Amino acid sequence: MPNRLATATSPYLQQHAGNPVDWWEWGDDAFGEAVRRDVPVLVSIGYAACHWCHVMAHESFEDPAVAAVMNTHFVCVKVDREERPDVDAVYMAATQAMTGHGGWPMTVFTTPTGEPFYCGTYFPPRRVQQMPAFVEVLSAVADAWTTRRADVAESADAITHALATARPAATGADLGYTQVAEQALARLTTTFDRTDGGFGGAPKFPPTPVLEWLLRHHARTGDAHALTMADRTLDAMVRGGIYDQLGGGFSRYSVDATWTVPHFEKMLDDNAALLRVLVHAWRLSGSAQARRAAVETADWLLAELRTPQGGLASSLDADSAGHEGTFYVWTPQQVRDVLGDDDGRWAAAVLGVTDTGTFEHGASVLRRSHRAEDDDEAARLGPVLTRMRTARALRARPTRDDKVVSGWNGLAVAALAETGALLDRPDLVEAAVGVATLLAGPHTRRADDGSVRLVRASRDGVPGAAPALLADYAHVADGYLTLAAVTADHRWSVAAGDLLDTVLGHFGADDGGLEDTADDETDAVVARVGRPREVADGPTPSGQAAAAGALLAYSALTGSLRHREAAERALRGPLAIAAAYPRAAGGALAVAEALLDGPREVAVVGPEHDPRTDALHHTALRATAPGVVVVRGEPGDTDVPLLQDRPLVDGVPAAYVCRGFVCDRPTTDPAELARQLARTPDRG
Repeated sequence: MPNRLATATSPYLQQHAGNPVDWWEWGDDAFGEAVRRDVPVLVSIGYAACHWCHVMAHESFEDPAVAAVMNTHFVCVKVDREERPDVDAVYMAATQAMTGHGGWPMTVFTTPTGEPFYCGTYFPPRRVQQMPAFVEVLSAVADAWTTRRADVAESADAITHALATARPAATGADLGYTQVAEQALARLTTTFDRTDGGFGGAPKFPPTPVLEWLLRHHARTGDAHALTMADRTLDAMVRGGIYDQLGGGFSRYSVDATWTVPHFEKMLDDNAALLRVLVHAWRLSGSAQARRAAVETADWLLAELRTPQGGLASSLDADSAGHEGTFYVWTPQQVRDVLGDDDGRWAAAVLGVTDTGTFEHGASVLRRSHRAEDDDEAARLGPVLTRMRTARALRARPTRDDKVVSGWNGLAVAALAETGALLDRPDLVEAAVGVATLLAGPHTRRADDGSVRLVRASRDGVPGAAPALLADYAHVADGYLTLAAVTADHRWSVAAGDLLDTVLGHFGADDGGLEDTADDETDAVVARVGRPREVADGPTPSGQAAAAGALLAYSALTGSLRHREAAERALRGPLAIAAAYPRAAGGALAVAEALLDGPREVAVVGPEHDPRTDALHHTALRATAPGVVVVRGEPGDTDVPLLQDRPLVDGVPAAYVCRGFVCDRPTTDPAELARQLARTPDRG
């Protein structure tokens, strides 16, 4: 008989609906039951695309004997970390503090009121070397709760106090932005892999926020080394196994230092953020490789992740047919079976399919060699990839987590809108409008105090109960602002302003920074353990950095000093770690580059369907100035302050470029506009 998770909105939770474990969803009811029974709570945290989460589920949660122990001694709570990142953040901090590492699946034992006292990650069904069996852990924790309750309470109090006092402050070093950027760049250079791109050794995650910062830093300063690190990393990733050579899109990370073998899950947040970096790299350097990957990744997003409601699903699983990676990998024989002997041997050589294999069981992950860039070879490769793609489509496909996460879809709105505008793909802009429309619909509500609120996620168009976090508000606001710049539809900039007003009204902290949860929507258990505030980036910029970027762009659009000051305050925490740990602060460093550049403000004024207006608008969108803010409107348009008092010039559409309260002479010439936007404060 299905358990309580059968009615959950999260596909990850529904995957456990058939377990013999008496699972509860996170919430007051679960903790109330623990208080009533006077037993600890077992909080199991994971996500749908997590390989080892599935392994632990099959080994332990589907075992009736293990489930009996869990049900007897604990109230068991299953959490989707993508749906409740606030819960995940608090207990991840506890797990890392207690064990020195973290990851998923995460297994946390708490008091009936939510304070953690024992933490771990994956536990095997039988003892493996020094790792205890899961049943041994369950028995030991249950015994400690029964016989050594005072020790457990003392441990919980100590951990809770440590978490509360370890929260990062919103105050950083007194270094100026330029000095922080210089120190961060020097530090980052020491870890750069000159052979294979990226930073540090295995495993390698796409350093997406750092790449955006490096591109912006080069655009502002002309630093060739910054561009080299970004280009080499992107090139290595796009040629490597972490990139899907047949379908487009990136896996979450590479298990090795050469980007050869990925962990095969494919996430929306990774791919949306990388899509924007790719199109920015093409805009800056004209890289054909970056353009190809941008187009393929955008097409993959819409082909594989688009939901019937117009949003984008969260992820594709790493596993298919019961094993990791089987949808993606090839043996030489499989290649020859599809292509024949001649094309098969040639394709195997070009795509890195070896006799010994680069993955498991003699299979290889596809990679693209430099041979593929030769004109003749490239002409041959296209049809070969098409035939292999058609054959792969007949394989068992990875499952899809089809919940729609607000912040991740906000990232996609920005990426699709920019890619569509810059690469002349109006279908991508149309898709971005569809995603934004869903976010502005079921994901948005008006609170009793009049503020505009977001939910964290929806499924099948039905909003979930979990409130959105700071990163959600920031990414959605940024997506709206980007969409407004591309489409000249000012309702999106108004919608962004509503969300940022909520950020300023409900996410502010006493020290001037921003919290990750709203003051009136913080979960009671999370608040008791310690309200989260993450300053370090993950696959995408932290909530602090993302909020700073959106606030800064909105301030440039509206002239609001309040929003600019809030942006600078939000940067203090992330920039405090930037000089020593630049790989954790790329998002904040990218915003700092925009601050150092102004950011540049461009107002394009002209009739809607006039090709001269279109030419100026497209030139403005092609600008590489860090964080440039673009708005387009008709003469007399007063919807956006940046458009006010901007007339035509001699009856001709015109562009106005301003920076730091100083404006250039308006121009009607796209070439002159490009020259104005190319001038930087560092290079004249």
